[in-house]
Amino acid sequence: METVANTHDLAKALANSDIVFDRATLEQAIRRMAVAMRADYRNDDVPVYLTIMHGGLPFAAQLAMEVGALGLDLEFDYLHATRYRGETSGGELVWKHRPATPLRNRRVLLADDILDEGHTLAAIRDWCLEQGAREVRIAALAVKKHDRCVQGVCADYVGVEVPDRYVFGYGMDYHEQGRNLPAIYALKD
Repeated sequence: METVANTHDLAKALANSDIVFDRATLEQAIRRMAVAMRADYRNDDVPVYLTIMHGGLPFAAQLAMEVGALGLDLEFDYLHATRYRGETSGGELVWKHRPATPLRNRRVLLADDILDEGHTLAAIRDWCLEQGAREVRIAALAVKKHDRCVQGVCADYVGVEVPDRYVFGYGMDYHEQGRNLPAIYALKD
C-alpha cells in the first residue's frame, strides 16, 4: 500500500494560529463535564459510551477517566462515521464502523471532539434511535459559535465554545494532522 505524503504543513499552520484553549483549561472543562454527567446517571443504569472516531478519541478517553473517578461505570464501544474524509467541508455520511453493542432500550452517550454544524452528529443520533436506544445524549469537547447548526442538534455536555474558524488540536485535525496536540488552535484569517 502506497503512502501519500500530506502536502499541508502543520508547522506553518501552527505559526499562523492562535491558541484558543490550552491543555489546563481543557482538562478543567472536561472535569466540569464529568461532574454534570455523573449527576445525570445512576449506578444501576450504565450508559453505552460511544466514542466517535477519530477525533473524539483523546477527549473521550479523558472524559471516561474523569467520570470513572466519580464512580460512574460506562460500557465502551465506538463508531466511525465521517462526512469529511480529510477534507475541510463535509459530504455524504460514510460509516466505517458501527458499534457492536446492542443499543435497544439503552441510554447512549456519544463523545465527540466538536459540534460544528451537527450534520454528522444528527445522523449518528438518529441511527442510535433507530437501533432502539431509549435516550441519546451528546458530549462535545468543543462547540463552534455560529448560527448554522442543524435544528434540534445540541450537545448535552459542552466543554468549551470555539470561534467560527478552522480549529484543530485535542482530537480535531488539520488535514489529518495534529489531533494529538494538547491544546485547541484556530487558524488566523
